[in-house]
Amino acid sequence: MSALSATHLQLQRGGRPLIDDVSLNLPPGELLALIGPNGAGKSTLLRLLSGYLPPDSGRCLLENRPLAQWPAQALARRRAVMLQQTRLAFDWPVAAIIAMGRAPWGNQQNRDIVEHVSALTGCQALHHRRYITLSGGEQQRVQLARSLAQLWQDDGPRGWLFLDEPTSALDLYHQQQLLRLLKSLTLRGQLHVCVVLHDLNLASRWADRILLLHSGKLVAQGAPQAVIREDVIRRWYGAEVSITPGPDNRPQVFLCA
Repeated sequence: MSALSATHLQLQRGGRPLIDDVSLNLPPGELLALIGPNGAGKSTLLRLLSGYLPPDSGRCLLENRPLAQWPAQALARRRAVMLQQTRLAFDWPVAAIIAMGRAPWGNQQNRDIVEHVSALTGCQALHHRRYITLSGGEQQRVQLARSLAQLWQDDGPRGWLFLDEPTSALDLYHQQQLLRLLKSLTLRGQLHVCVVLHDLNLASRWADRILLLHSGKLVAQGAPQAVIREDVIRRWYGAEVSITPGPDNRPQVFLCA
């Protein structure tokens, strides 16, 4: 499986650069975290990389083919997107929402896959509830299950999974379970996960690679130890922090009083 790559992405709105000359590769088998202060361009970059937005210049290639040239169904079999908020105009039960992820595949083992991803994401007990009655955290878990169902082939998900702040409404237990699950799925070598995170400790603990954006520019990237440093975070976030080694020598961030 080849990588998804982006070269010299540029996007402006109202004369202001939202994404400014960003290039990167997204190989399978990696969990990549996008971090940065508010307004840095994280969600915009995620939309460009997933094909939801066309760039003003530069390009995104999947299997050496521009995203815009992919037929919608074929692209949907290779990448899935979970946005910050997914509002539905219809009142469906949770099982039907998760099954929507299988739409690009026709009738290929849909029921078994829906059951399996529901178990992985802790959504089985929600199956018969109406989606609009769920809490924000429960809705996030359902949307993750839908996204995984969309990419599921044979014994696991394959392709590229883009998640925009998937832990924002989750309690500590479900944050841990979600990121632990995503990490385990990338270790199989068939899935790339690109996730926007505000919590620097979550990014540090679970990401293989971190990209730090500021004003649309990619200002730092690399392993957590290379990016989550006091000088880097103080410069680009403007916050006073203390950083110490945590589990597995991954940086742990504390706000100074």
